[in-house]
Amino acid sequence: MGKLFGTDGIRGVVNAGLDADLAYKVGLAAAQVLSKNKKEGEKPLVTIGKDTRISGDLLKGSLIAGLCTAGADVMDLGTLPTPGVAWVTVDAKADAGIVISASHNPFEHNGIKIFNGKGYKLSDELEEKIEDIVLFGHNNVPMKTHGEIGKVSYVAPKASEDYIDHLESSVDSTLGGLRILVDCANGAASATATRLFGRFSKLRTDVINADPDGVNINTKCGSTHIDALAAMVKAGGYDMGIAFDGDADRCLAVDEQGNLIDGDQIMAACGLDMKKKGKLPGDTIVATVMSNLGLHVWSKENGLNIVCTDVGDRHVLEHMLEHGFDIGGEQSGHMIFREFATTGDGQLTALQMLALLKESGKKASELFGACPRYPQTLINVPVADNDAKKAIMASNKLWDAVKQEEEALAGKGRVLVRASGTEALMRVMVEAESEQAAHSCARRLADLVKAL
Repeated sequence: MGKLFGTDGIRGVVNAGLDADLAYKVGLAAAQVLSKNKKEGEKPLVTIGKDTRISGDLLKGSLIAGLCTAGADVMDLGTLPTPGVAWVTVDAKADAGIVISASHNPFEHNGIKIFNGKGYKLSDELEEKIEDIVLFGHNNVPMKTHGEIGKVSYVAPKASEDYIDHLESSVDSTLGGLRILVDCANGAASATATRLFGRFSKLRTDVINADPDGVNINTKCGSTHIDALAAMVKAGGYDMGIAFDGDADRCLAVDEQGNLIDGDQIMAACGLDMKKKGKLPGDTIVATVMSNLGLHVWSKENGLNIVCTDVGDRHVLEHMLEHGFDIGGEQSGHMIFREFATTGDGQLTALQMLALLKESGKKASELFGACPRYPQTLINVPVADNDAKKAIMASNKLWDAVKQEEEALAGKGRVLVRASGTEALMRVMVEAESEQAAHSCARRLADLVKAL
């Protein structure tokens, strides 16, 4: 990680680390970096979209000011899910796309994430170039004058409709006979989900938490607070519930009994279906080190290979691209279907799940619950800053303790301790044969991390 960019762009509490001045400098820097690949006289074109946070317009205005000052044209997409911005960036043949969002985090947080012209997250190299200009060289960025100043076009309605057209085309099914409940987390999906699922006239859809007010994004709703959705699905007799996060790049679900369907189980069911249809290169699914042991055991029983990367959909995608794999994701619900998207897309994932559910004729609990989950405990330990994370990760005392705990599990569980790439947290995750064993082990390690 750099000083500004983490594993998923720049993140921070607005006006307490991430402010209008920083956004302006990022706009300046991005425009200058992008201009280096243009012919003389050509302006780079940048798309920009946001989720529903109260600070989104503040940051968007500053980013646009920086971009236009340095001579880039801007397409303002309004409120649009992160994967929608990536898709429009490619469709519009833009040079880059910028998303203003902090994903699943509370409303006071926000972030700046940049895609390249192919819809992929920027390389570390380009992020470093932008970061260097922001931190040390923004005063040297030429301020354009006259006709060289960038201009803004407002294309929100058409851009979102085109994106919805694309999502609809990804499934060949009416989804008829299914009844679903969709939780938009009062986030970016509020702008698209009702219209998207409404395209399937035989699909009965109810939508909740689609009334954003700038501060209620992710508040007791969406993929990070799924209990209320689960209770409503079970009580209301729905076939499945769908939950998005704030920028709708991830999707979790619940079955008709209210049981969680996580990313591992989504990958398992969809990957096995792709294998049966001859559409799974190498019979391989790309997961992360956070994926549950249940996925590994189930996949081996069903002739699927699991390759694990570091945490982060960026690492998953890089491995998929390098080796030609077509499905991958994270337990948290970031799912990448490479045939249709360049990044995790919650609404696309939901459609793939629903099409498979309809085709199978099974209950969601039977289809997605076939892949078991070993008991897992995850404890987040707050830390001061990135320096504290580095010091903890370098502690021999920590890794000696981890080794002892792993030996005690005797191959019937696993331990993972890592630094969060987006928050001031250390994450301690333990899987074991029983919930009590997993919790006890995780608690001991979390207490140690806290004391370091």
